[in-house]
Amino acid sequence: MKRLIALFVLSAAPALAQDTSPAQLIATYEAEAGRAADPAAGAAFFMADHTGGKPETPSCTSCHTRDPRSPGQARTGKVIEPLAPSVNPVRLTETKEVEKWLGRNCDSVLGRDCTAAEKADIVAWLASL
Repeated sequence: MKRLIALFVLSAAPALAQDTSPAQLIATYEAEAGRAADPAAGAAFFMADHTGGKPETPSCTSCHTRDPRSPGQARTGKVIEPLAPSVNPVRLTETKEVEKWLGRNCDSVLGRDCTAAEKADIVAWLASL
């Protein structure tokens, strides 16, 4: 009976959808970009004001703050958990989520998709914090 209960509890627990790591993401984006990631370029990109996107979100820091180890806040008021894997270990561990949010946020900030090189740089910088 104890085994049956244990099996039920384990099967009821949500499965972790972690299918990647920051290092694997960086390697994938580097291969697509044809160059090594540059964490300093990722930091500069993250902090910079950009044109082409929505006026209310000219930079990544519009919602994520200048310190990715701290929570941010969406324009709707929703708290955004820290981006840095050093304080939020589940960050950058689900390819589908990373691609979804990079897609939305790059469009909002830049008015276009981020390039593979930009993704490599940003992920490398976040992973270095």
